[in-house]
Amino acid sequence: LRAKMSAKLASGKLMPLLGLGTWRSLPPEAAYDATKTALSVGYRHIDAAWIYGNEDHVGRALQESIASGVSREEIFVTTKLWNTFHSKDKVRPAFEESLSKLGVGYLDLYLIHWPMAFVEGESSFPVGPDGLVIPNTTSKLEETWAEIEKLVDEGLVKSIGVSNFTIPQMQRILNVARIPISVLQIELHPYLAMTETLEFCKQHNIVITAYSPLGSSGRPTKYADDPVLLEDPVVLEIAAKYNKSAAQVLIRYQMDRGIVVIPKSQNPARIAQNFDVFDFTLAPEDLTRITALNRDWKAILFGSGRLHPEFPFHDIVQKMGVDLSIPPK
Repeated sequence: LRAKMSAKLASGKLMPLLGLGTWRSLPPEAAYDATKTALSVGYRHIDAAWIYGNEDHVGRALQESIASGVSREEIFVTTKLWNTFHSKDKVRPAFEESLSKLGVGYLDLYLIHWPMAFVEGESSFPVGPDGLVIPNTTSKLEETWAEIEKLVDEGLVKSIGVSNFTIPQMQRILNVARIPISVLQIELHPYLAMTETLEFCKQHNIVITAYSPLGSSGRPTKYADDPVLLEDPVVLEIAAKYNKSAAQVLIRYQMDRGIVVIPKSQNPARIAQNFDVFDFTLAPEDLTRITALNRDWKAILFGSGRLHPEFPFHDIVQKMGVDLSIPPK
């Protein structure tokens, strides 16, 4: 069962459906232990990003695991281009820094982390006095994509994609792409169905990776009345039926739909538990019940980007009825 659990990308490459997310590994060196644990348990897909500030720690774990016998070709490594590096002359150096820290020779997947380019300078989160991010108004997504394509030409990256992009933003890339989008990484879980996006990606042979698949209980910004997905009665009832945890059901839910899923944990027992999902599949009626939980609720809203011309979450924020200019209570 495990061997079949990959998605075939537009690039022709295979991507394991289950990976380890490394966002918010605190302190950053905790990402070393998490990655090392994950690889020893059997994970063969690690999702990193420049902005997480831990590519060197993730890289050390990858290099040690490869040195001790795990083949590099077996591990699928993703990282992401940060928002201050969208300009044509910044893409290559940013990529090289990430690759050097990860120390794995080439990348399996490189993503544009956000459609929002930030002004370039000392800060990775440049904000004005109003607390809003300062856009880079000269770089264009289409040009950033063209630079990433060159990395594929040189054999430095096997597949390329985007993260947090809307359908129109993906369409703009597809209109000019020489090398197609292999992957879209977005927040995805039963409370956030993203049906239109899923349909668009299916039509265009774009594989989806779900981040925050458990509802992102560790997210930095919370509202008092936010729902808790891991405590949803339907999820708990289905978990009891299969003698699995709520997290295991939520992970398997995505895998059974052919969606790549990257739960994040630093807890060794939980990292192992999250991987223990290859001995069951959810019945069609249980998939249907979980899908019906959608409430168009998003955990990660990036409020400081709300006036950026490429801010991707206007539609969902409107559906949620949240005013991003008011800090959460």
